[in-house]
Amino acid sequence: MARTPSIMLSLGTQAPEFSLPDTVSGGTISLENFDDCQGLLVMFICQHCPFVIHVKPELAKLGQDYIPKNLGIVAISSNDVENYPQDSPEKLKAMAIEYNFNFPVCYDQNQKVAKAYQAACTPDFYLFDRDFKLVYRGQLDDSRPSLDIPVTGHDLRNAIDALLSDQSITSEQKPSLGCNIKWKPGNEPEYYG
Repeated sequence: MARTPSIMLSLGTQAPEFSLPDTVSGGTISLENFDDCQGLLVMFICQHCPFVIHVKPELAKLGQDYIPKNLGIVAISSNDVENYPQDSPEKLKAMAIEYNFNFPVCYDQNQKVAKAYQAACTPDFYLFDRDFKLVYRGQLDDSRPSLDIPVTGHDLRNAIDALLSDQSITSEQKPSLGCNIKWKPGNEPEYYG
Protein backbone atom coordinates (compact mmCIF):
# COMPACT_ATOMS: atom_id res chain seq x y z
CA MET A 1 0.00 0.00 0.00
CA ALA A 2 1.64 3.22 -1.16
CA ARG A 3 0.67 6.24 0.95
CA THR A 4 0.00 8.80 -1.74
CA PRO A 5 -1.12 12.44 -1.31
CA SER A 6 -3.46 14.45 -3.53
CA ILE A 7 -1.92 16.32 -6.46
CA MET A 8 -3.94 19.43 -5.42
CA LEU A 9 -5.36 20.58 -8.73
CA SER A 10 -5.43 24.40 -9.05
CA LEU A 11 -8.42 26.11 -7.46
CA GLY A 12 -10.71 27.61 -10.09
CA THR A 13 -10.11 24.70 -12.49
CA GLN A 14 -13.18 23.83 -14.57
CA ALA A 15 -14.53 20.35 -13.80
CA PRO A 16 -13.49 18.00 -16.60
CA GLU A 17 -16.36 16.40 -18.48
CA PHE A 18 -17.09 12.73 -17.93
CA SER A 19 -19.63 10.12 -18.94
CA LEU A 20 -19.46 6.98 -16.83
CA PRO A 21 -21.67 4.01 -15.94
CA ASP A 22 -23.24 3.98 -12.49
CA THR A 23 -22.52 0.54 -11.04
CA VAL A 24 -25.83 0.49 -9.15
CA SER A 25 -28.44 1.83 -11.60
CA GLY A 26 -26.63 0.96 -14.81
CA GLY A 27 -27.36 4.49 -16.06
CA THR A 28 -24.82 6.92 -17.44
CA ILE A 29 -23.67 9.79 -15.21
CA SER A 30 -22.15 13.03 -16.51
CA LEU A 31 -21.75 16.63 -15.37
CA GLU A 32 -25.13 17.38 -16.94
CA ASN A 33 -26.79 15.29 -14.22
CA PHE A 34 -25.74 18.02 -11.75
CA ASP A 35 -26.61 21.16 -13.76
CA ASP A 36 -29.29 22.22 -11.26
CA CYS A 37 -27.21 21.61 -8.13
CA GLN A 38 -25.57 24.30 -5.98
CA GLY A 39 -22.29 22.45 -6.24
CA LEU A 40 -20.76 19.09 -7.04
CA LEU A 41 -18.57 16.82 -4.94
CA VAL A 42 -16.50 14.36 -6.98
CA MET A 43 -14.90 11.61 -4.88
CA PHE A 44 -12.35 9.13 -6.19
CA ILE A 45 -12.74 6.03 -4.07
CA CYS A 46 -12.45 2.26 -4.37
CA GLN A 47 -13.73 -0.74 -2.49
CA HIS A 48 -10.62 -2.25 -0.89
CA CYS A 49 -8.29 0.59 0.17
CA PRO A 50 -7.88 0.81 3.98
CA PHE A 51 -8.07 4.61 3.78
CA VAL A 52 -11.46 4.40 2.05
CA ILE A 53 -12.71 1.61 4.32
CA HIS A 54 -11.87 3.92 7.24
CA VAL A 55 -14.22 6.64 5.94
CA LYS A 56 -17.04 4.72 4.19
CA PRO A 57 -19.62 5.49 6.92
CA GLU A 58 -18.78 9.20 6.67
CA LEU A 59 -19.12 9.10 2.87
CA ALA A 60 -22.64 7.73 3.37
CA LYS A 61 -23.37 10.52 5.88
CA LEU A 62 -22.16 13.15 3.42
CA GLY A 63 -24.74 11.93 0.94
CA GLN A 64 -27.50 11.82 3.55
CA ASP A 65 -26.67 15.30 4.86
CA TYR A 66 -25.96 17.23 1.68
CA ILE A 67 -27.88 15.75 -1.26
CA PRO A 68 -31.13 17.05 0.34
CA LYS A 69 -29.45 20.50 0.39
CA ASN A 70 -28.98 20.31 -3.42
CA LEU A 71 -25.32 19.29 -3.49
CA GLY A 72 -24.53 16.86 -6.27
CA ILE A 73 -22.28 13.96 -5.28
CA VAL A 74 -20.64 11.31 -7.42
CA ALA A 75 -18.08 8.67 -6.49
CA ILE A 76 -15.71 7.29 -9.12
CA SER A 77 -13.43 4.27 -8.99
CA SER A 78 -10.63 4.14 -11.55
CA ASN A 79 -8.59 1.20 -10.25
CA ASP A 80 -7.29 -1.50 -12.59
CA VAL A 81 -9.69 -4.37 -11.90
CA GLU A 82 -7.62 -6.93 -13.77
CA ASN A 83 -4.97 -6.72 -11.06
CA TYR A 84 -7.33 -5.54 -8.28
CA PRO A 85 -10.57 -7.52 -8.76
CA GLN A 86 -11.83 -6.31 -5.35
CA ASP A 87 -12.62 -3.02 -7.13
CA SER A 88 -14.73 -4.53 -9.90
CA PRO A 89 -18.04 -2.83 -10.77
CA GLU A 90 -19.89 -5.69 -9.05
CA LYS A 91 -17.94 -5.15 -5.82
CA LEU A 92 -18.47 -1.38 -6.07
CA LYS A 93 -22.22 -1.96 -6.41
CA ALA A 94 -22.22 -4.24 -3.36
CA MET A 95 -20.35 -1.57 -1.35
CA ALA A 96 -22.81 1.14 -2.41
CA ILE A 97 -25.76 -1.03 -1.36
CA GLU A 98 -24.14 -2.11 1.93
CA TYR A 99 -23.44 1.48 2.98
CA ASN A 100 -26.70 2.90 1.56
CA PHE A 101 -24.87 5.37 -0.66
CA ASN A 102 -27.50 7.68 -2.16
CA PHE A 103 -25.14 8.93 -4.86
CA PRO A 104 -23.87 7.25 -8.03
CA VAL A 105 -20.77 5.07 -7.77
CA CYS A 106 -19.23 5.07 -11.22
CA TYR A 107 -16.54 2.96 -12.83
CA ASP A 108 -13.81 4.63 -14.91
CA GLN A 109 -12.60 1.65 -16.91
CA ASN A 110 -10.05 3.40 -19.14
CA GLN A 111 -8.86 5.68 -16.29
CA LYS A 112 -9.29 8.78 -18.46
CA VAL A 113 -11.48 10.55 -15.91
CA ALA A 114 -8.96 10.02 -13.09
CA LYS A 115 -6.28 11.47 -15.36
CA ALA A 116 -8.47 14.45 -16.32
CA TYR A 117 -8.97 15.27 -12.61
CA GLN A 118 -5.32 14.49 -11.79
CA ALA A 119 -6.55 12.09 -9.13
CA ALA A 120 -3.72 10.33 -7.34
CA CYS A 121 -5.17 8.51 -4.35
CA THR A 122 -8.23 6.97 -2.78
CA PRO A 123 -9.95 8.83 -1.31
CA ASP A 124 -9.43 12.04 -3.29
CA PHE A 125 -12.05 14.81 -3.03
CA TYR A 126 -12.94 17.65 -5.42
CA LEU A 127 -15.64 20.23 -4.63
CA PHE A 128 -16.96 22.43 -7.42
CA ASP A 129 -19.33 25.39 -7.30
CA ARG A 130 -22.54 25.70 -9.35
CA ASP A 131 -20.45 26.75 -12.38
CA PHE A 132 -18.27 23.64 -11.96
CA LYS A 133 -15.23 25.67 -10.83
CA LEU A 134 -13.00 23.97 -8.26
CA VAL A 135 -13.30 25.53 -4.79
CA TYR A 136 -11.88 22.76 -2.59
CA ARG A 137 -9.63 19.75 -3.07
CA GLY A 138 -7.90 17.69 -0.46
CA GLN A 139 -8.67 15.75 2.66
CA LEU A 140 -11.90 14.74 4.33
CA ASP A 141 -10.36 15.45 7.76
CA ASP A 142 -7.23 14.67 9.80
CA SER A 143 -8.26 11.08 10.58
CA ARG A 144 -6.26 8.19 9.11
CA PRO A 145 -6.55 4.42 9.71
CA SER A 146 -3.37 4.44 11.83
CA LEU A 147 -4.31 7.49 13.92
CA ASP A 148 -6.59 7.67 16.95
CA ILE A 149 -8.52 10.62 15.49
CA PRO A 150 -12.27 10.25 14.90
CA VAL A 151 -13.66 10.56 11.38
CA THR A 152 -15.74 13.76 11.27
CA GLY A 153 -15.39 15.02 7.71
CA HIS A 154 -14.42 18.36 9.28
CA ASP A 155 -12.34 19.86 6.44
CA LEU A 156 -14.63 18.83 3.60
CA ARG A 157 -17.83 19.62 5.53
CA ASN A 158 -16.57 23.13 6.31
CA ALA A 159 -15.93 23.71 2.61
CA ILE A 160 -19.36 22.33 1.62
CA ASP A 161 -21.13 24.40 4.28
CA ALA A 162 -19.34 27.54 3.10
CA LEU A 163 -20.20 26.79 -0.53
CA LEU A 164 -23.88 26.19 0.20
CA SER A 165 -24.14 29.42 2.24
CA ASP A 166 -22.22 31.54 -0.30
CA GLN A 167 -19.32 32.07 2.08
CA SER A 168 -15.66 32.15 1.07
CA ILE A 169 -13.65 28.95 1.35
CA THR A 170 -10.12 29.14 2.67
CA SER A 171 -7.41 28.38 0.13
CA GLU A 172 -5.35 26.74 2.88
CA GLN A 173 -6.31 23.16 2.14
CA LYS A 174 -4.54 19.96 3.16
CA PRO A 175 -4.01 17.14 0.64
CA SER A 176 -5.87 13.91 1.06
CA LEU A 177 -3.78 10.83 1.75
CA GLY A 178 -4.58 7.31 0.68
CA CYS A 179 -3.65 4.34 -1.44
CA ASN A 180 -2.39 5.24 -4.86
CA ILE A 181 -4.81 4.76 -7.73
CA LYS A 182 -4.06 1.36 -9.23
CA TRP A 183 -3.06 2.35 -12.75
CA LYS A 184 -3.09 -0.20 -15.52
CA PRO A 185 0.47 -1.22 -16.43
CA GLY A 186 1.94 1.42 -18.71
CA ASN A 187 -0.99 3.81 -18.09
CA GLU A 188 0.53 5.85 -15.24
CA PRO A 189 -0.04 9.56 -15.88
CA GLU A 190 2.85 12.00 -16.24
CA TYR A 191 1.77 13.94 -13.13
CA TYR A 192 1.91 10.80 -11.01
CA GLY A 193 4.81 10.04 -8.67
